[in-house]
Amino acid sequence: MIVTSVKTHKITARDTDLLKILDKYLLKVEERSIIAITSKIVSICEGQLVKIGQGSKGSWGQKDELIEREAQYFLPRSENKYGVSLTITNNTLVATSGIDESNGNGYYILWPKDPQKTANRIRLHLMSRCNLRNIGIIITDSRTVPLRWGVTAFALVYSGFLPLENYIGKPDLFGRKFEFEQMSIIDNLACAAAVVMGEGAEQTPMAVITDLPFVQFQDRNPTEKELDALKISMDKDLYGPFLKSVKWRKGFAKQNSDA
Repeated sequence: MIVTSVKTHKITARDTDLLKILDKYLLKVEERSIIAITSKIVSICEGQLVKIGQGSKGSWGQKDELIEREAQYFLPRSENKYGVSLTITNNTLVATSGIDESNGNGYYILWPKDPQKTANRIRLHLMSRCNLRNIGIIITDSRTVPLRWGVTAFALVYSGFLPLENYIGKPDLFGRKFEFEQMSIIDNLACAAAVVMGEGAEQTPMAVITDLPFVQFQDRNPTEKELDALKISMDKDLYGPFLKSVKWRKGFAKQNSDA
């Protein structure tokens, strides 16, 4: 596997056309490549920005309102040692509903409006422009992991390939069959891309991943059934006892029926 970061200009609120940015900096895309794109530049180009300090409640109150609006469930930041609100947003356990100020130039940056639609659109655009059949897209962000310092990346959405490697029922080295193991191809690729893209002022919000013999490409968008298969309800989640032991507040985002 080869991961190559892509340098761009500083993406700001003046940038409104993500496809134009892709065409400017992704001059050549090979068959069976995967393009990793940070959710931040997707959001900026979509105008998912809120000027910090607008409103009557000050910056903290303003951010709290945004967090509650975007979250399915949330814990108030007053319950956290670091003053950070933990949320379940887009069926993902993440801080502050994914809202971030870093590299925002005075704006709160929200998650993309419909990241799956955007990933599908990018894939179809690059297929047409580069005359490709098999190409994958992941839109990435970062989050913390319990009991470990440091952030790791994950794929907010994907398109164009199978997201999991299913080992269930297959034998290990000594013939014992796996009972639960599924490897997240999308999240591991997101982490590999994040290592070369960075988290600070690197100005490399995209990466091209090639030499991927382990990836099963699909020349279509993922179906709703395939997308739903990635989700786990609290009742079925391995960490369900922890997740259910706190008193989640309901946010204003659409609730999942099985959450």
